[in-house]
Amino acid sequence: MSLDDSRRENRTLRFYVTAPRACAYLEDRSAVSVVADPEAQLSQSIYDQLARYGFRRSGSDLYIPDCPDCSSCIPVRIAVQDFTPTRSQARVWKRNQDLDFRILPAEYRQEHFELYSRYLASRHADGGMCDPDPDEYMRFVTADWASTRFLELSLEGRPIALAVTDYLDDGLSAVYTCFDPDLDKRSLGTAAVLYQVDVARRLGLSWHYLGFWVPGCRKMEYKNRFQPLQAYRKGHWSFLETSD
Repeated sequence: MSLDDSRRENRTLRFYVTAPRACAYLEDRSAVSVVADPEAQLSQSIYDQLARYGFRRSGSDLYIPDCPDCSSCIPVRIAVQDFTPTRSQARVWKRNQDLDFRILPAEYRQEHFELYSRYLASRHADGGMCDPDPDEYMRFVTADWASTRFLELSLEGRPIALAVTDYLDDGLSAVYTCFDPDLDKRSLGTAAVLYQVDVARRLGLSWHYLGFWVPGCRKMEYKNRFQPLQAYRKGHWSFLETSD
């Protein structure tokens, strides 16, 4: 598809605002998102462009938070070519060098689904994603128009972490990561991000899109530890300071 074709697609793409719902990150707040028309013929080129405006993918939906009274969800991306791990991150990487790292097609594997299910039961037992079935799982992690890979970390042949990763024209995008909840000492979430950064760097890409950094949300605090980090605010990307 040519650039002109892609621009014509984006001119005709409609966006919708969702109804308010409970915020997944901050207590006692409601959340609203802007979603690309789910009935539209989306494509990888549209995804490439919307990612630059902070949009994320969940299943076949492309969305960005647009809450009337809150702007805490901030899209962030790592500048992978300039990334330097902290001492803590370097220790995590070294600690996990006994693992096998593989890039796999985005296809159903029973062992991945079981890992995903165990992770949800441990970390999100009270959420709407608990007790998934295989079809729901694949609808959540894939889209037929997205270039997706499963980055697998395994120990002695057993998958212990899975990073669902989209390939964009300027970087990688972390869609969802799950890991064995019994192996907390390995810091597998951090190891998965470091693996994604390493893959992006070797591919000569510029960015690793991490999703939303939410100041004040404990489970999102880790994202600001990957430097240099850019945030999309007020219509443009700019670098965050470590203490931001």
